[in-house]
Amino acid sequence: MKIGSRRLRLQKRSVLTSWQAASISMLAIIVALILFGFVFILAGINPLTAYKEIFSYAFANPFGLPLTISRFIFLLLCTYAFIIPYRAGLWNIGMTGQLYAGTLAAYAVLFILGLNEFDSTPISSLIVIPLMMAAAALGGAGLGSIAGFLKGKYNINEIVVTMMLNFMTFWFVSFMIKDGGPFMNPGGRGESFDLPTYLRAPLIADIPFTIFVALGVGLLIAFMFAKTKIGFEIRAYGQNPAAAEYAGISKLLIPLSVFIMGGALAGLAGYHYFAAVPGVYKIARNYGLFGDLAFYGIICGLIAQGNPLAAIPIALLFGGLSIGGRFVQGKLGMSFGVDFALLGVLMITLVAFQFFYRYTIVWKRTSKESIDVGVLQ
Repeated sequence: MKIGSRRLRLQKRSVLTSWQAASISMLAIIVALILFGFVFILAGINPLTAYKEIFSYAFANPFGLPLTISRFIFLLLCTYAFIIPYRAGLWNIGMTGQLYAGTLAAYAVLFILGLNEFDSTPISSLIVIPLMMAAAALGGAGLGSIAGFLKGKYNINEIVVTMMLNFMTFWFVSFMIKDGGPFMNPGGRGESFDLPTYLRAPLIADIPFTIFVALGVGLLIAFMFAKTKIGFEIRAYGQNPAAAEYAGISKLLIPLSVFIMGGALAGLAGYHYFAAVPGVYKIARNYGLFGDLAFYGIICGLIAQGNPLAAIPIALLFGGLSIGGRFVQGKLGMSFGVDFALLGVLMITLVAFQFFYRYTIVWKRTSKESIDVGVLQ
């Protein structure tokens, strides 16, 4: 496009620095908030007032901040469950099923030990809680391994397999907690039995201890990709599976490994949500809602470009906006779904702005002395 003595064109980037990526993401967030501001205007609400309420409740309110942190932990673990296969060029769309497989496995520990209907302390929580976490990780890993094995052994599309496993797991959850299922609440409600008080995940300053698990996992994943052999093999497989196989990297081991690791982390996300979030402590009848939240891990992983450390602030932002959006819809009398709509606009805008991760807009003088000036650098 020619404007005056200059020509506007797109130029492919040769390098994208971390600062450039962060700047583009920040600009996308600002644009998303401006766009969603029109929703508040149509509802007769000042956008500045609405955003003040959202951010102050999510990040400064003594009631809202713990909710934001709990949602952040859940989203971060789901993001990591997506990132590990993603770095191998594979898509884990099955975090929903994996987190519920992990949750059922964790509650199975209580069922087997007979700790599901009373609040006494026959077995120390220092033994039972680690058992629940290990079971959750194994449950998620077991479900994830199905997709990894089928992909590595028979090259069956992992997206189709993981989506099918999601639906199958939902039906299994329904069987376990409803209509006389083994995990059904003793009161006859269509939800699981309550988690005994002494087996609820410990809180540190109203924050679940699982935050240290989530942040520690992020550091381990970053170290794995940067310094270990398996991390190198995963990255090599993701760049070119045929070349990686020619170099001696197993075409079965890598898909299987990444889905086992991803599934284990999704299982821990399930443990966190149903054993560590205050006010939950059971597999509720609206289990589909929590499953849907897991899909935001895909968006956070894509925005972070598969970087486990960059995923931390992104998951925190999504967690805060989801909590603040739900609060503001009640306080300002808005219709149901403001939080999901806000996240949707933010998600679409961030994904759209990833275009500028690959291209930059430049002005080029049409005269002989041409100078390129990059926009969105």
